Amino acid sequence: MIFQLDSRLDADTIPIGDLALSSVLLLNDARFPWFLLVPRLPNASELTDLTDEQATQLMEEIRVTTRVMMELSRPDKVNVGALGNIVSQLHVHVIGRFRSDPAWPGPVWGHGARTPYPDHAATALIERAASLFAAA
Repeated sequence: MIFQLDSRLDADTIPIGDLALSSVLLLNDARFPWFLLVPRLPNASELTDLTDEQATQLMEEIRVTTRVMMELSRPDKVNVGALGNIVSQLHVHVIGRFRSDPAWPGPVWGHGARTPYPDHAATALIERAASLFAAA
């Protein structure tokens, strides 16, 4: 089988690049700095679908992504989660949270309407994030 990104993830994100296991995506919502890691494995929906080696690799990629988030946005806290209630394709959210963000201290899911990045801001953010991932 060939890996294909879920159409809902594709519609809501902007690609940043690929790590060894996962594609790195930016959620197109300027209210929150928000990355998604999507392991490029067909039919993976749960962490238990990963081999031990893949699970170890994903954890390392989560750690790298968290470090990039800290450097990129300097958030007060980084939230990491793999829910999959709406999109069953395995993906991990890495979200920078600020005490001043509109959802603090509650969850970001379902909070208000998404605010897409202006094109120039998305381009600058993706370039900076890509350079931080390359240096990680």
